[in-house]
Amino acid sequence: MSHEAVRVDPDMEYLTPGVVDLEQMFWTGLGATYTHCNQVWPNLYIGDKKTALEKPGLVEMGVTHIINAAEGTWNNVSTEMIHSLFLVNPSGDIFLEKHWKSVVSRSVCDYFLEAREKALDPEDVPPVISTPHHYLISIYRDKLFFLSVIQTEVPPLFVIEFLHRVAEMIQDYFGECSETVIKDNVVMVYELLEEMLDNGFPLATESNVLKEMIRPPTILRSVVNTLTGSSNVGDKLPTGQLSTIPWRRAGVKYTNNEAYFDVVEEIDAILDRTGTTVFAEIQGVVEACVKLSGMPDLTLSFMNPRLLDDVSFHPCVRYKRWESERVLSFIPPDGNFTLMTYHVNAQNLVAIPVYVKHSINFFESGSGGRLDLTVGPKQTMGKTVEGVLVTVHMPKTVLSVSLNATQGSYTYDNATKVLVWDIGKLNPQKLPNLRGSLSLQTGAPKPEENPSLNIDLKIQQLAISGLKVNRLDMFGEKYKPFKGVKYITKAGKFQVRM
Repeated sequence: MSHEAVRVDPDMEYLTPGVVDLEQMFWTGLGATYTHCNQVWPNLYIGDKKTALEKPGLVEMGVTHIINAAEGTWNNVSTEMIHSLFLVNPSGDIFLEKHWKSVVSRSVCDYFLEAREKALDPEDVPPVISTPHHYLISIYRDKLFFLSVIQTEVPPLFVIEFLHRVAEMIQDYFGECSETVIKDNVVMVYELLEEMLDNGFPLATESNVLKEMIRPPTILRSVVNTLTGSSNVGDKLPTGQLSTIPWRRAGVKYTNNEAYFDVVEEIDAILDRTGTTVFAEIQGVVEACVKLSGMPDLTLSFMNPRLLDDVSFHPCVRYKRWESERVLSFIPPDGNFTLMTYHVNAQNLVAIPVYVKHSINFFESGSGGRLDLTVGPKQTMGKTVEGVLVTVHMPKTVLSVSLNATQGSYTYDNATKVLVWDIGKLNPQKLPNLRGSLSLQTGAPKPEENPSLNIDLKIQQLAISGLKVNRLDMFGEKYKPFKGVKYITKAGKFQVRM
């Protein structure tokens, strides 16, 4: 390969730079100054978006054709991000589908359904599944699968975040995200999806913007639409779309100004048979419900913010202020929104709120066994543990169980081999106990491994990490709002090995 300059046309004075010349220009910047448009060859220009949109300037340069080369495989940006969306219920039935390009056959979901059958729990389904011609990216929310179909490589977290926005928008509009609600409001759901995604790319995902374009359903509005034949789609561009603060609409007014914050933490933990913590971390989220008039500027501070890891914020939060002072400074959206999410990864900072005394024995003959479970509170700072639910995935050879529960009730599904003990509130003075016998298949060998159990629970007015809100200040408005903070601790993937 020649590295010398080449004269393309003997009759022309233009001389094409050689490779060495081009490398020197690239590294040193010699002879190259940036403008919105540069002539790189006679009558051939490279320009930016600003140039391409100025038609008079293009006419003056004699430009007759434009090729959009701003996207390509090297920068990992595809020409279409999300091709199709399928909503799948726990039974594996597709009850809603939306396509933004050509229609993708439902058969592409067979790869996902196969993975669903192999998984023990819905949460264990791989979020990204590769097929010969597509990528399937999914989330599991409110007992529904949101499954997107991608035809080219895209950042998976980009798609996962969008799917969560879709689920949250359905929850915000209709009060709950369920198959029944989606089917009852299928027209409005399609309208929302059409506005949220444009040509495969997220467009409007903020609740305030969408509610100005597509008005939320009410009984009165439904009656008026039925009589007049009108729709919920607004006839004006949302004010937030034209603002530097797109998440908040202009002219907000309330009779009662109030701001509520919920600090919700989920514990993911694995305990071995001796009760020792093998793994533990906390996933936290700060949910906000802000109904304030005007354009308030809020500052939220914590008493111990240094324990937070891997923090993610709503776009309204000024990140530099957090980085320097560990303070949340923001102009809030109007209504409900997620202010921030965080992790607490330091295992020594994660308090385990319950303990389990367990004993499970299978007889050598293989004819049966015994089960004994006791659950008690631990490190709850005096708060009551509520909604305790113990789930045990029994070995396949267990035919039936005969148990006695001192508190709550239990059920055993012989088809799935799942034992569920619904305890409710834990009373430290009288600990709940479940004990009894297990019946195995005749002639079946003794199970090689003991099952593990999963625990679900809730503790009101406690953030198990010890995180506490110090104060909330408001600037920019003269009224005094009502402010409130609530703490909730829940169990995420909480497993005890027996």
